Amino acid sequence: MSQALYDRIGVGYSEYRRPDERIAGRIDDALGPSRSVLNVGAGAGSYEPTGRFVVAVEPSVEMVRQRSRMAAQSMQASADRLPFQDGSFDAVLAILTIHHWSRRDQGLAEMRRVARDRVVIFTWDPGHPGFWLVQDYFPEILAIDRPNFPTLREIETAIGPTEVLALPIPADCSDGFLGAYWRRPETYLDARARAAISTFSKFDSAVGIARLRRDLDDGTWSDRYGALLSLPELDIGYRLVTARFV
Repeated sequence: MSQALYDRIGVGYSEYRRPDERIAGRIDDALGPSRSVLNVGAGAGSYEPTGRFVVAVEPSVEMVRQRSRMAAQSMQASADRLPFQDGSFDAVLAILTIHHWSRRDQGLAEMRRVARDRVVIFTWDPGHPGFWLVQDYFPEILAIDRPNFPTLREIETAIGPTEVLALPIPADCSDGFLGAYWRRPETYLDARARAAISTFSKFDSAVGIARLRRDLDDGTWSDRYGALLSLPELDIGYRLVTARFV
């Protein structure tokens, strides 16, 4: 499913999905002393650490094509059948990808199997209420995403005891995932920005876009949410989950 989706919508994806250095720093800290890292569902290579031996696994040919020549070596494979022996890597990493896996329990189990020291997952907590975009304009996104994102309990059941760190999203976040533009609402009107957010490919967003455009034009959005414009960051449910084994 992930391969087919990103082969279709992944063209130009890396133009809008550029790693945010603050999020990257948190992920790098979570990897700790790990020298070897497997990045599962690696996409175009966002947040792959430097100064470590990294191997990337990605099912989509289109996403692999967009990887930089300087990026880690990659192979086309799926999360639920990782082509590595048990304990092959110090750390196994997954960045905003598990919600695309058709067999996520098996994928999580595979991550645990090939990790010697730790598993690090950047994800969204489906128990979080979300933010204004999905609450007021696109409730379809919550209806689609909540069943697809694993709960924190599900992750812990699959990989063992975890540490969960809230990751508030900076107002000027450079990585254009769904919540990145919470303080830049006009960006959601850009079809190219929406094309880099996978959930928008799964429903007809025309009504919500028209409503958001109208509310921005007549000041309704500002009346409701203008207080957000003074915030440097906002917790909208993104979490960094780490399991350590030794």
